[in-house]
Amino acid sequence: MTIARTATPSTARAINDRLALDLLLAQGPLTATELRGLTGLSRPTVADLLERLQRAGLVTVVGESGEQRRGPNARLYALVADRAHLAGIDVRATGVSLVVADLTGRTVATAEVPAGPEHGEDLTGRSLRALAEACAGAGVRRLHTVAVGAPGVVDPATGELHNSGQLPRWHAELLAGLRAEPETEVLLENEVNLAGIAEHRIGAAQGREDFVLFWLGHGTGASVVLGGRLRRGASGGTGEIGFLPVPGTGGLPTADGCDGGFDSMVSSRAVCELAREHGLAVPPGGPVEQAEGVLRAAIETGESAFLAELAERIAVGVAAVCVVLDPGCVVLGGELGRAGGAELAALVERRLAGLCPFNTEVRAGTAGGGAVLAGAVLTAGDAVRRDFFGEP
Repeated sequence: MTIARTATPSTARAINDRLALDLLLAQGPLTATELRGLTGLSRPTVADLLERLQRAGLVTVVGESGEQRRGPNARLYALVADRAHLAGIDVRATGVSLVVADLTGRTVATAEVPAGPEHGEDLTGRSLRALAEACAGAGVRRLHTVAVGAPGVVDPATGELHNSGQLPRWHAELLAGLRAEPETEVLLENEVNLAGIAEHRIGAAQGREDFVLFWLGHGTGASVVLGGRLRRGASGGTGEIGFLPVPGTGGLPTADGCDGGFDSMVSSRAVCELAREHGLAVPPGGPVEQAEGVLRAAIETGESAFLAELAERIAVGVAAVCVVLDPGCVVLGGELGRAGGAELAALVERRLAGLCPFNTEVRAGTAGGGAVLAGAVLTAGDAVRRDFFGEP
């Protein structure tokens, strides 16, 4: 890396330190020789930054490389993973899932807290206790940052969750309980945005500067990434595609509800209704589980008429977004996007080609069922590393 001539010595040191720390994060333990090769920095500069990072408690010697020649050049340097810990939390109507991770993003503990009267009351208290017990079991004394994914609109100016009256009261209570810990920073993000971050960093949209994630599950939502950045909008409402007016619903959505919008066509309940119209058996369970089951069965048995109509419905909503944003790539995520997989994505792409004047690739999400949690851990990790490593 070449430092600009106008950079002050302190700025140059900060840039070099961040560069080395990012390499150790991405590649694991490295020798000083390897760091010199990867950074292009001189021997004295690398020696100075390694000494500086060791004094700061961010880097330590973890052994020696397998080289024949021993000595200082063979020492392996690595991040001090337990220098800080973080957590990602996925808050749904069905309960809470959480992950505790170290500075490198490695999972050290997990927990699930189901909702519902059969599991007892005080979901907020049970969730906070589960987080405390997960930390204690992993030997974590303090969480530097917690990133929370929740349904709803998050105000980008205040970080507050907009409750339209449809969200359970315990969502707000849990956030208040997490924020009561004075030494922990709590970041709140829409859950579909976190899934979009996961698809962008570790999933189907890796390497894409522009893409839109369509979340298809109990409800619908989208995550918009343009120019490599997540876009939230002036009020945090970017991606609220459940309210998108589309043909075929028999009505229009309102400011108070998305009945009559895109959600009415592709939500899990709508998919189950469509399956029944095609004479398909809908398995038992909740709406999401039913829709997943019927979609997987339809793909296995080749129920082409049902799949074609579902793809048509999805493509109409995708087209409405693509003619405005032209992202070039759409990822189908959520429970139904995963259940439909590459087969449903191909059908949507084929129908989309007849609706849009330009090509748009449609991919199945690959970040998995834990995409929201993965995005939360990535988001919390970014915040922790900005604090410890400095701005990238």
